[in-house]
Amino acid sequence: MQSPLFAFTENQSQERYALQNAQMLRCYLDGQNDLLARKGSMVAYQGMVDFDGEYQGQARRNRQRRAGEGLELMRCSGQGTVYLANLAQYLHVVEVDQGGMTVDSSYVLALDSTLNWDVIAVDSQYGISGSGKFNLEITGRGKVVLMTSGKPLMLSVTPDRYVNVDADAIVAWSSALRVQMQSQTSSSGVWRRRGNTGEGWELAFQGNGFALVQPSEQLPPQNALLGQGAAAQFGMGQRGSHGQNQNNIFSNR
Repeated sequence: MQSPLFAFTENQSQERYALQNAQMLRCYLDGQNDLLARKGSMVAYQGMVDFDGEYQGQARRNRQRRAGEGLELMRCSGQGTVYLANLAQYLHVVEVDQGGMTVDSSYVLALDSTLNWDVIAVDSQYGISGSGKFNLEITGRGKVVLMTSGKPLMLSVTPDRYVNVDADAIVAWSSALRVQMQSQTSSSGVWRRRGNTGEGWELAFQGNGFALVQPSEQLPPQNALLGQGAAAQFGMGQRGSHGQNQNNIFSNR
């Protein structure tokens, strides 16, 4: 059997995290340090690896329920190699330093079990479709793997260089930054997309740090269901390819 597909061989790196390609992560487990990964993100694994739900205390679960923001994780332990992916999004390995990082939970694929994370409130009284009023703050020392829809832009924030980002496009930022919600309009239609510009709320960052922006103002469907309407646009409805093959029966007849 011959095919150009055989060129896509395994990455033989022994690093903790290595990109198999731009949209798939290779994680090496040494039998000592567990890995926390997004539930359902495993696409393949080799070796003796166990997968289990990650326990969360009652206080944290209550905060997530009130905030509508949380991170559903599974614990990967053992020795071997685990491959992770989610909706073919672009993946990025980020080293978390002492300053910490704030991120929307929708963009987290995996992180070291040594890191701490919790739900925090963003400095805004308004709920928005992108970052919302609540996000995750990740602290400690270790690595986290972020996802973006397309190749992102990393913006540097300095005391003499403020950065404004569309609230629907922001992925993560340094926790030390000062954040303010704003909309550059004085009209009564502030809840609309700024008149004819199509722009809505934005986050203004000040201080020293970074802001990570993706080239999209919308996440891919995370929990699309079989049915009509919007789900069908993503091939999930009765007119979609999945809807026509609900019993997973494939035939060449």
